[in-house]
Amino acid sequence: MRLKDKIAVITGAGQGMGRAMARMFAAEGATVVAVDVNLAAAEETMAGLAGAAHKVNIGDSAEVNALFETLLASYGRVDVLVNNAGVGSVDAFADISDETWTRVIGVNLTGAFYCARAAVRAMQKVGNKGSIINVASTAAASGDGPAHYCASKAALMGLTRSMAKELASHGIRVNTLVPGPTNTPMMAGIPQEWADAIIKGVPMGRMAEPEDIARGALFLASGDAGFVTGQNLAVNGGSAFL
Repeated sequence: MRLKDKIAVITGAGQGMGRAMARMFAAEGATVVAVDVNLAAAEETMAGLAGAAHKVNIGDSAEVNALFETLLASYGRVDVLVNNAGVGSVDAFADISDETWTRVIGVNLTGAFYCARAAVRAMQKVGNKGSIINVASTAAASGDGPAHYCASKAALMGLTRSMAKELASHGIRVNTLVPGPTNTPMMAGIPQEWADAIIKGVPMGRMAEPEDIARGALFLASGDAGFVTGQNLAVNGGSAFL
């Protein structure tokens, strides 16, 4: 029970890696707050688990701030945040519209910032230590993927480093979880030839399953990683070395 009595917020918890994290964290004793723009999906994730589902657009700072105010009122603390929510598209560079660029950066980077800022404020308000995990992608290092997606995930790594240095003295650890190709609905949406090419680049010969990524998140959230901050933890089958 590595997360016993912890309050853990997971964004993008309605499917894929976020759902696997929510269920694994709950099995380890956490009270899970599943956040997603699709409330029905988040509620499905939370079926039978301790915690609650919340519909939040993380690209809206007012909605994010209201969520964390609600959590403090309900639970009195926030111990873990996993910034897992993400979006992408398959546009070629010259075809990326202003609207698509803004949407991808708005969710993957700005939304993660809004959530991290609110979580830090909540932690500092009650003086508790905590763990924040920003979920990036091996694409940030390899460049294999659409430009807006790669850029947003690379920026998360920089955000992690800055936060980790500033917040270490407050007992707040911040790390980046870096998945490789993973069998999620987002991956299912890309052309098959892209998926085949990506798998060929994984030395271990397969995509990750969501549970593979969730185990990495569990490590970073738990006391097992109590002296780990500012790091990139790659769970990618050897497809990139960080």
